[in-house]
Amino acid sequence: MSERPWDVLVLGGGAAGMMASIRAAEMGCRVLLIEKNKRPGVKILMSGGTRCNITHDCENRDIVTAFGPNGKFLHSALAALGTRQVVAFFEGEGVATKIEDTGKIFPVSDKAMDVLMALIHRMQRAGVTVATEESVQELTPLPEGGFTVVTSKGSYTARQVILTLGGQSYPGCGTRGDGYAIAQKLGHRIIPTRPALVPITVNTEWPGELRGITLPDVSVRVLEADKELSKRRSSLLFAHFGLSGPAALDVSRAISRHALPQSLNLEVDLLPNEKEPDIDKFLQTESLNSGKKQLAVVLATQLPRRLADAILSLLQMPADRKASGLAKADRQKLTQSIKRLRMPIRGTLGFEKAEVTAGGVALEEVDSRTMQSKIHPGLYLAGEILDVDGPIGGYNFQAAWSTGWLAGTRVAEQSRSLHDSLSRN
Repeated sequence: MSERPWDVLVLGGGAAGMMASIRAAEMGCRVLLIEKNKRPGVKILMSGGTRCNITHDCENRDIVTAFGPNGKFLHSALAALGTRQVVAFFEGEGVATKIEDTGKIFPVSDKAMDVLMALIHRMQRAGVTVATEESVQELTPLPEGGFTVVTSKGSYTARQVILTLGGQSYPGCGTRGDGYAIAQKLGHRIIPTRPALVPITVNTEWPGELRGITLPDVSVRVLEADKELSKRRSSLLFAHFGLSGPAALDVSRAISRHALPQSLNLEVDLLPNEKEPDIDKFLQTESLNSGKKQLAVVLATQLPRRLADAILSLLQMPADRKASGLAKADRQKLTQSIKRLRMPIRGTLGFEKAEVTAGGVALEEVDSRTMQSKIHPGLYLAGEILDVDGPIGGYNFQAAWSTGWLAGTRVAEQSRSLHDSLSRN
C-alpha cells in the first residue's frame, strides 16, 4: 500500500464501517478499511437467523421512538440515511426486499450473504481499499493533526479516523469490545456494557421440557417483586435453557443490567387478548358442557397441548383429570396460570448469544450532527460502539447504516474542505 497518508481510516468492517467507507470513498476520499477477520461483515452473515433483518418498515421518527431516551441521538443520522433510503440502497444493488407481517424487512432470498456481497461490491466500485486479518492495537493523535493507527501488521496515518469496531455481542465474530479501550484511552467515557437482545435462562426445569414450542402472541413482563421493569408483547420460544424469541430478547436488557437477576421473575400472559373473567367463564362452561373430556384436552383448544399438560403439572392436577366438576378455586388457579405464568429468572446467555451490546461510548461526547468526537477533532464514531441499542426488528442495523453513512459523509466534507484550503494556500 502507498505510504502517503490516507484521507480516512475506517477501523472495523461491520455494518457501520462498511457503510461509512462506501460513503466517504464515493465522495472522493482515499479510504482504507481495516478489519481483523478474513473478510468484512462476518456478523452480518449471522444476523436474523442468517437472513439479515436489514431494517424495519416504519418512519424515521418510529426508529427514534423505538430506541427510547437515547433515540434522539439518531435524528441527524436518520435524516442522512433513513429507512426508505436503506431499502433503496440495497434494492439498487440488486437485493430485492420483502416486508414481513412483523414489519421486519429481509432480502427476498432470505440470504444474509446477498446483503454482504452487495456491500462488498459497492465498496469495490467506490475504490475502498480493504486490509483484512489486521487487528487494531493503537490509535494515536498526532501533534500536527491526524492520527497514526498501529495494527498487528503495520502502521498507517490519516487525517481522519472512523471508529466502528463494534460492541461485544457474538464475540465469535471478532466483536470483543476492542474499540472501548481505544476510545477510553483517548478520553471518552464508556457506559458499562451488557448483553442486550439475548436469550433468558430460568431457575426451573419445566420450560426446557417444552423446547421447540413457539407461542406467536404473548405478553412478557420482567418483575422485581411486583414492580414491572420491562414489558413486551410478541412471540416467545421455549428452549432447553429457558426462553428465547422476540418477546424474551426485548425484555432481556432489564435482566442483564440488574445487579441480582436471580431476584427477578418472568411473567407470561399466554392469552393477552382474553380477560380473566372470560377465561374463567370458558372453563366453567367447558366443565358443564364437556365434562367427559380431559381438562388438558379442553385447555389444548387455547394452548399447545404440551404447555397445557405442563400447567396442570405445575398446579399438581392429574394429567388425566376430567373437565367435569371443576371447582371455582381450581378455575381461578388455572386462569391465574394462563394470565400470569411465572418463572424465576437465573440470568441470560451473555454476550456469546447476545445480538447487540447495550452501553458503550457516552453519547454526550459525540456530536450527533456529524458523529465526530467532541474530545478529538478528526475522530468519528459510528455503529454499536456507541451507547445506542434498540429492540429486535432491524432497528439496530438501521442505526448502524445511518450513523456509518453520516460519519462517512462528514469526513468526506471535511476532507474536501481541507484540500480546498491547502490549494488556496
